Amino acid sequence: MQYELFPSERFTFFSLSSGSCGNCYYLGNSRYGILIDAGLGPRVIRKRLAQHGVELSSIMAILITHDHYDHIKSAGYLGEKMHIPVFATRAVHRGIEACPMINNRLNGSAKYIEKGAPFQIEDLRITAFNVPHDSNDNAGYLIEFGGQKLAIATDVGMITEEVAHYMLQANHLVIESNYDEEMLQNGRYPISLKKRISSGTGHLSNRQAAEFLANNFHDGLHNIWLCHLSGDNNNPQLAYSTMKEHLSRRGIEVGLLLSLRVFERNVLSDKTEL
Repeated sequence: MQYELFPSERFTFFSLSSGSCGNCYYLGNSRYGILIDAGLGPRVIRKRLAQHGVELSSIMAILITHDHYDHIKSAGYLGEKMHIPVFATRAVHRGIEACPMINNRLNGSAKYIEKGAPFQIEDLRITAFNVPHDSNDNAGYLIEFGGQKLAIATDVGMITEEVAHYMLQANHLVIESNYDEEMLQNGRYPISLKKRISSGTGHLSNRQAAEFLANNFHDGLHNIWLCHLSGDNNNPQLAYSTMKEHLSRRGIEVGLLLSLRVFERNVLSDKTEL
């Protein structure tokens, strides 16, 4: 059933958790919502939604970015036990099916999408796009609602022309800021893991995210959230200051017209009305 968006209806966005400890984000209004990724246990998801006044029964869909466990932990349970449709590409669904840690296999709740082909969930027009990462497949999402656009790109090996195309449409942007380059290189990780993280199919550094936005900022961008921070090679203050400094060098001041926030690891964020 399609609803007509009331002029006064406001959408709310927040993070239930971000990072390798588990990823899950919420977008919704007073009538329904969706989750982007389901990398926490179902009880934690229910509890954290409730802390912001959201009932799990109001969730109409789950969008999955890719098949790594920190993004799909509860996908099977929420899909098959709670009967919430789980949207992902065929390759991601195959990855979920093959994951040995998923106890509930998706059957009737599995919904297949194609990148670049918009689909509708209630008032939300959603387009998946390709994001390079070392998973079976990886998608970012551009979500359009009430004249606004929210883009989310997590686990980003590099910002390709396609990723940039969708990011630059956003009024509200969730972008990975995974690691500080100096901390990674001087840290305890083995060389092979350091190379994997900093490769074109690994993760995006603070500098890479900051340089991209400083070079491509537009007046329609109102909210930036930094996501998927490393617990070993980053910290919220460093990710925030790196982004703020790069923006400031281009005369872009964080304040009333542009909000910059960091989604912390395994922490329920404040909610933002969009």
